[in-house]
Amino acid sequence: MRRKASKKIAVLFAGVLLASCNGVLDSSVPKHERPVPAHLTKIMKTKGMSLGSPIMLRIFKEENVMEVWKKDHTKRFALLNSYEICKWSGKLGPKIKEGDRQAPEGFYHVTKGLMNPNSSYHLSFNLGYPNVYDRSHNRTGSYLMVHGDCSSAGCYSMTDEYIEEIYALARESFKGGQKAFQVQAFPFRMTAENMAKKANNPKFKFWKMLKEGSDHFEVTNQQPKVDVCEKRYVFNRVADEGEKFNSRLECPPAKTSKSLALAFNAKQSKDQAIFDKILKRNATSPFVKPEDRPLSTSLSIKAEPTIGTLAIFEPPKPQPAVVPEVTPETTVIGAETPAQPIVTQEFNPISSEVVKTQPAPVASQAVPQMVVVPQ
Repeated sequence: MRRKASKKIAVLFAGVLLASCNGVLDSSVPKHERPVPAHLTKIMKTKGMSLGSPIMLRIFKEENVMEVWKKDHTKRFALLNSYEICKWSGKLGPKIKEGDRQAPEGFYHVTKGLMNPNSSYHLSFNLGYPNVYDRSHNRTGSYLMVHGDCSSAGCYSMTDEYIEEIYALARESFKGGQKAFQVQAFPFRMTAENMAKKANNPKFKFWKMLKEGSDHFEVTNQQPKVDVCEKRYVFNRVADEGEKFNSRLECPPAKTSKSLALAFNAKQSKDQAIFDKILKRNATSPFVKPEDRPLSTSLSIKAEPTIGTLAIFEPPKPQPAVVPEVTPETTVIGAETPAQPIVTQEFNPISSEVVKTQPAPVASQAVPQMVVVPQ
């Protein structure tokens, strides 16, 4: 009897192991609660990322790619994984109105409340269309999602397997304290070469504005601070005290850091040189179809200036603490009071964070320490 019982237990245990290997046990876990797959946690470990660190998404329609980026130990975003988009509907270009079956393009922010664990399309999250920019242009539409089920009527559709992974990454980032993750939706990778191919497209001016935001990300590896004024996107601007951004009004007086401005302008100038070269070549090349030849060779892909002023500033460097002179008459042996550190706060427009600068105690003569305090 004991041998038979032991044999039954062994068979049952083997069955459990087999079911686990085949993923049967995983089906008992609700799809919105399934853990981040092991292959992704392994990548995170090699790249110095934590499970709960912030994420952001980049979408490229023409390439059919959705990228998930995640903050690593340097506090900057690094590419975690790329996913093939199963389906997206419409053509290259932004969504304009309800029913046009266009997948949106622009900068969107997904909060925890926009996540849908009970979606009819396996799992989903709402992009938040129309955003402030879309509303300033009176664009309409609703329920624009990233979801599973590989079907689309204005959404970005993934396979069920892929949406489970992306959903799990978002869920863990919210648990880690992220309030919202940014989704950057582009018609294509915003390179000078691709912009040159689309130089005759009526949406060229809109795409040039999206490229500005893309460039801000690529020179900082931080999701750009996004605002809307003059019915356009503006990036990494800090409005002057008492001023606010209004989507339909002139941009308020604002500032951005010198280091960011230099890096951004360098990238734009480099891309413009490539763009100019391609346009001139395509204008005369016998291998380019007449309809694809640029209508003008004097186009620019550099950011358009706003009416509202933008000042460039250089954050002040932390000053070392001043050591007060102590006269012999006031010196008490054995009763020294340690010098108190001087604490200042500065806004870093590159990372959209407040930086608290706290020099080390003077006695150690150490380099001032930088402590990042999220807003």
